[in-house]
Amino acid sequence: MGKGAKAANGNCHAEPRQITFEELSKHNKKEDQWLMIDRKAYNITEFAKRHPGGAKILNHYAGEDATDAWTAFHNDKEKVSKYLKSVYVGDVIDAPESELQADFRRLRELVEKNGWMEPEWFFYVWNFVHVIALEVAAVWVLYYFGTGIIPILTSMVLLATSQAQSGWTQHDYGHHSVFKDLKRSHIFHHITVGLIKGASSHWWNFRHFQHHAKPNRVRKDPDIDIAYLFMIGDNIPVEWGKKKRGKMPYQFQHKYFFFLGPPLLLPIYFHFEIIYFCLKRKDWLDFSLAILYFYRLGYMFGPLLGGWGTFFFYMGMRFIESHWFTWVTQMSHLPNDVNRDNEQMDWVTMQLKTTCNVEPGPFNDWFTGHLNYQIEHHLFPTMPRTSFHKVQPLVMSLCKKHGLEYRNKTLYNAFADIVRMLKKSGQLWYDAYYE
Repeated sequence: MGKGAKAANGNCHAEPRQITFEELSKHNKKEDQWLMIDRKAYNITEFAKRHPGGAKILNHYAGEDATDAWTAFHNDKEKVSKYLKSVYVGDVIDAPESELQADFRRLRELVEKNGWMEPEWFFYVWNFVHVIALEVAAVWVLYYFGTGIIPILTSMVLLATSQAQSGWTQHDYGHHSVFKDLKRSHIFHHITVGLIKGASSHWWNFRHFQHHAKPNRVRKDPDIDIAYLFMIGDNIPVEWGKKKRGKMPYQFQHKYFFFLGPPLLLPIYFHFEIIYFCLKRKDWLDFSLAILYFYRLGYMFGPLLGGWGTFFFYMGMRFIESHWFTWVTQMSHLPNDVNRDNEQMDWVTMQLKTTCNVEPGPFNDWFTGHLNYQIEHHLFPTMPRTSFHKVQPLVMSLCKKHGLEYRNKTLYNAFADIVRMLKKSGQLWYDAYYE
């Protein structure tokens, strides 16, 4: 352990230690975490605490091969590699690589060679402008037509559309798919999430990158941490049912989802979660930007609608946006494989098992912010969405070669599968609970 310890502490004179993948896999405890990137082992036990992307995303790969995840998340690989030198342990002499992994890594090289990781600037300029134009239109309708019920509802829909589209826009900035450098990405992400949407950039990063690292894995993907209201998947409902766990009548969840899911996610749950997140972490920057958003909202609509009128207008707008957001973001994940992270899967297999696409087209692309290409997005998180259609045929070919299911649904079936899944999972819980 002497040489390994010296190497891990950054002693450049220590000879590289030769370790086996089996040895690396044993370092998967909270107090002792190693991971592998490009056949090199790194001790990230302490580094995880100061990792810019958060500790949890590294913790989720402790004792595993994180090569493809690391490659997927980082544009500035040379810069990041410099930080890794201080936690380098040694070389993994028997690093496993399947034919699928080798093929995918060659595909990644082809993607970069073809320039598909470079953004098309006109699209993103147009996208940002149309978000602002929709918000301006929402204000103009009330000033021009007055505050009758029809103008108010029209303005509400316009603002909800602007907010939904700005949600897809901030998603681009958050994934660094518009700007490759972190500084500009963070600035525009803060502006879009904070000033335009009234949320927290750091809160979004905390949740979303965990979701990408281990989608649909219990205790690792925050997006499926919903057992207090809903049971999802085929295995967890049975597990909970046999242990007599669960407080809700899950056998009816496919019905109460329409009342406790889309209507309340943005107007209620996320408001409390964001406030709690900012206060707990003393994130005064994000908290201040969110307050400025609400000040801006009051300045635009207060003179016409009054204080309480603006509040109810805002909640109505969030009610509309929440339906849009919930159905679009959950259609590609919840109906797929949901389980504990007991089986180590390679990057491609994990993303394909937990993700599906929705048929492309002008409306679907716009309505979903190109999240209908969810498979391509999860395989290449930093890829600009304007390149998804370019890489899609190659991804489909890769899946066909290796016998992986490439699911591509209609928008209606994708939405309907959420309800079908809830009905099936709720019944599985009920049968296991009362068997």
